Amino acid sequence: MCTSKNCAELNKRRGGRGILFAVKIDGIPMPVFFGLLCAALFGGCPSLISKGAAEGRKVYLEAMSLTETLAFEDSGLAGELFGPLDAHLELVADASGASFSTRGTELAVTSPDPALRELLLRLFTQAYGLLKSGHKLRGEDLLQGYEALLRDPLADIKELFRDAGVIVAPRKHILARNTAQRIYMDALRAHEVVFGVGPAGTGKTYLAVAMALSMLASRRVKRIVLTRPAVEAGEKLGFLPGDMEEKVNPYLRPLYDALFDMLGAETYQKYLERGNIEVAPLAYMRGRTLDDSFIILDEAQNTSREQMKMFLTRLGFGSKIVITGDATQIDLPDGKVSGLREAMRVLKNVEGIGICELSNADVVRHVMVQRIVQAYEDYEKRGKDPGKGRRR
Repeated sequence: MCTSKNCAELNKRRGGRGILFAVKIDGIPMPVFFGLLCAALFGGCPSLISKGAAEGRKVYLEAMSLTETLAFEDSGLAGELFGPLDAHLELVADASGASFSTRGTELAVTSPDPALRELLLRLFTQAYGLLKSGHKLRGEDLLQGYEALLRDPLADIKELFRDAGVIVAPRKHILARNTAQRIYMDALRAHEVVFGVGPAGTGKTYLAVAMALSMLASRRVKRIVLTRPAVEAGEKLGFLPGDMEEKVNPYLRPLYDALFDMLGAETYQKYLERGNIEVAPLAYMRGRTLDDSFIILDEAQNTSREQMKMFLTRLGFGSKIVITGDATQIDLPDGKVSGLREAMRVLKNVEGIGICELSNADVVRHVMVQRIVQAYEDYEKRGKDPGKGRRR
């Protein structure tokens, strides 16, 4: 049996370093006595168990009950899962309120909510499975998976990333990143006219371009026609120099960015010269009938009702029209009705037309974009938006 004298002798031999040390759990340092570990936990010397040590043991055991651990086999994949300097874990920690710590290939999840711990364990287990199957994950992917599991704790997030893939040769393989995008892409396949409406960063324009290139590559259409209204976002740019294409280029930059990303500048230029990709101002669409074409109208919230009706009636045989826009960012003059909003009301029950509305929860850009969109949405719901009179 361990006596106080024996423990004191042991402490003397260790130079006074063996009795007291610190253990840090969830960022809280607390004293845990060596005597506690050798005596209280294992039935030894009771004379060393002070009140502080007993309290320390209680807090220690409580903290351990709030933590669950996952161990992964592959250290390389575990590193990809955690992110550089655990950046992916920090994103999920900010969103969930849980805390994470890593040791080698082990991940410890700490939260007082057992349901949240279970959800996060399911998230990281499924995400690791995606990495093993060859899928590349970003921090934003984990956030999308976390939100999907919040909506349905039994959801299989692998299907979130595997379904509705659009292959665009030769450079890109684009996947739906959430349920709303998957529904949107299903609508793009199923309907001849599709409205994709939602805030910035939901991928509505990018996915429309991806589908257009996919159909062009498979020869289901002969050309892609890109257009949008030439409306400045709250400022007057004046007359722009150059020919028609140079004048309209600044307004179509988001579409160009998507094309360059998927094709590369050289392939894009080749398609442009062949007439496979056509850029046209909305004002120049009147009188045309577009057969065997994939037509994208971007920033449609800035069309008038007359422009929208004119555009929709350009549809020819073998063609598909996609209208994208954000109904919360209308730059029309006061009193001007948005053609996008009116068309969605008028055409909502028309056969062959799909209307997909994405929300701030579907934003796939930087997590700050989602927070900004949500903040503005909450602000406008409180009726404090000084510019809401301009929204029609």
